[in-house]
Amino acid sequence: MKKFIIGLFVIGLSSPVFAQVTEVEQLSEVVVKAVNYKYLNATDSKEVAVPVRMLELKAAAYNVKDKDFYAEDDYQFYTIYFRIPEGTIVAAYNPEGKIIRTFEKFKNTSLPIAVSEAIYKRFPNWTIVSDVYRVTYNEKKGVSRTYKLKLENGVKTMRIKIDEKGQFL
Repeated sequence: MKKFIIGLFVIGLSSPVFAQVTEVEQLSEVVVKAVNYKYLNATDSKEVAVPVRMLELKAAAYNVKDKDFYAEDDYQFYTIYFRIPEGTIVAAYNPEGKIIRTFEKFKNTSLPIAVSEAIYKRFPNWTIVSDVYRVTYNEKKGVSRTYKLKLENGVKTMRIKIDEKGQFL
């Protein structure tokens, strides 16, 4: 009986291996459009929250030239709004589809470690009630990231501004 159970166990483990179909597929060529790589490189941060990064990628991948309003009118720039429940991005595109500037605002995102450590070091008994993460990108000036935080300690409340490196403004 013991040999029978072991035999069934071995057959049960080996049958999925033989059930796999291994066919080689030829993948089509992938074309990556890298118009807004400067924007993505400037706003790239290792510790940015997932919703922020996803919306930034969506703004970078947006193609103004494919839209109906592009063919109708000839403007110096096109302003497009991207919105999710966590925040918004207002991006200005030039006629070639390149991002000129953005204004980004996100509420209650996860904070970078440098920001959290700076707050807990300077305000040890305070808790973070809410936060607003703001990013401004300009093609010529670069990127600026700030956090506006609301701290609470019992009945006391305080509002502070801090950059992504943990320096108080």
